[in-house]
Amino acid sequence: MNFGIDKLVELLKAVGEPTRFRLLMLLSAGDLTVTDLTEILGQSQPRISRHLKLLGEAGLIERYQEGAWAYFRLTQDGDAAALIQTLLASTKSDDAVLNRDGERLAAVKRNRAERAQSYFSRNASEWDELRRLHVDDDLVESALLKLVGGEGADSMLDLGTGTGRILQLLSDTYRRGVGIDASRDMLSVARANLDKAGVLKASVRQGDILNLPLDGNEFDLVVIHQVLHFLVHPELALNEAARMLKPGGRLVVIDLAPHSLDYLREEHAHERLGFSHSMMSEWLSRANFSVEKIVDVEPREPSAKALTVTMWLARHEAAVVDLNAKLPRLVGSN
Repeated sequence: MNFGIDKLVELLKAVGEPTRFRLLMLLSAGDLTVTDLTEILGQSQPRISRHLKLLGEAGLIERYQEGAWAYFRLTQDGDAAALIQTLLASTKSDDAVLNRDGERLAAVKRNRAERAQSYFSRNASEWDELRRLHVDDDLVESALLKLVGGEGADSMLDLGTGTGRILQLLSDTYRRGVGIDASRDMLSVARANLDKAGVLKASVRQGDILNLPLDGNEFDLVVIHQVLHFLVHPELALNEAARMLKPGGRLVVIDLAPHSLDYLREEHAHERLGFSHSMMSEWLSRANFSVEKIVDVEPREPSAKALTVTMWLARHEAAVVDLNAKLPRLVGSN
């Protein structure tokens, strides 16, 4: 860490107030809303918002929007983030105020988990039916871990994160993880699952995977798991993934192999009935990826309704994607 005296004094002033320090300690355990923080600290919303504004202006926390809700989290990178981690680690483990805050935080997370479980239970029958269609999850996850291998990632992006399972599964691979999903209900499930698993280095937020609310060129690894078959133009998601990756970064696509279960279109909103090796490889090539490996994971007991899952591992060859490739080609056009 290297600070000029003015900057260091500014940071210490921002931290050096009891409520603001307590806020930083709470946010070190995961993303929280103003409502969450108000409930935990027992202070008014305007007061909490004012403290959060000061911490944000000092560059110590980040704010992002999810529908009508605003979430806050600690800044993850840079000298200011390192300073905060050092200060937080210097607190006594038996501090009564911080321990009481921790107990209230645990209660907030329990309520969050109960709401998420309620949503998941209401939709359990649909989830179970879809999962029975393709290869067992344990086979897919084992193959994914093997495919990603020992090459670590400073930052990972999970597009269409759903329940947050991929962020949990690959948590030993990355230093910082971000999950994006369009459904606030699914994000509630993901947050509860990440809390339960103790994965504090990953956060999730709402967004359109075809128009991501993130700066480009900032991730080493992007995963798109069982998402592309819901899209009319899956190739656009690949282009957006390319925009997110640093040069040399890796993309893993996990999706269904070609199949003939047409009822999935009407009953489960599938736009595509799987993807062939050649089709996906062509799209990846157009988005400036080089395909390094393709893996087919077949069901233990093949049948007419047992679907194979395919994985593509590709590496981004350039920092800039041809924007013309983002435009879907119309049938019959030149």
